[in-house]
Amino acid sequence: MFRIILIFVVLSTLISCGPPSPNLTESGVSILEVNQVYAGKLDLNYRDTMYVPIYSDIYTKSTSEKLLLAATLSIRNTSLRDSIFVNDIFYYNTQGDLIRDYLNKPIFLGPMGSIEYVIEKDDVAGGTGANFIINWGARRELLPIFESVMITTSGQHGISFTSRGISISERE
Repeated sequence: MFRIILIFVVLSTLISCGPPSPNLTESGVSILEVNQVYAGKLDLNYRDTMYVPIYSDIYTKSTSEKLLLAATLSIRNTSLRDSIFVNDIFYYNTQGDLIRDYLNKPIFLGPMGSIEYVIEKDDVAGGTGANFIINWGARRELLPIFESVMITTSGQHGISFTSRGISISERE
């Protein structure tokens, strides 16, 4: 009985000592929560919806062989003067099912500010056709960058590529 308890304690300790989430600050706070603002009505004259493709895995030689990818969603405010407000970040899988809703309040990105969110390499929930839908706004029309960066290594080889978001507001 003592051995079973000892094994359980050792396994529990090892599991809880895993690597920290890449989406946490050094103090353990979610990087998205750091930028969250009051959820009241925002006076925004410009609103847009962006579609950003994400690949959590890609096919190699055939549909039966895949490489897992770590992916980073990057949202960058390119304005030197104005802020942007991100109201929603939704993550969908290949079948179009909502996997995660990342925000419970809008986030605020000041001039030249940016935020990143990491989909870990072992997170295969999204699949080859995963995507983010991002609803954002500003007091005037701005041109922020919505981009994804995917990367992996296999043996001595590394693969990385990017994908830019597109506005789907007028298509809805």
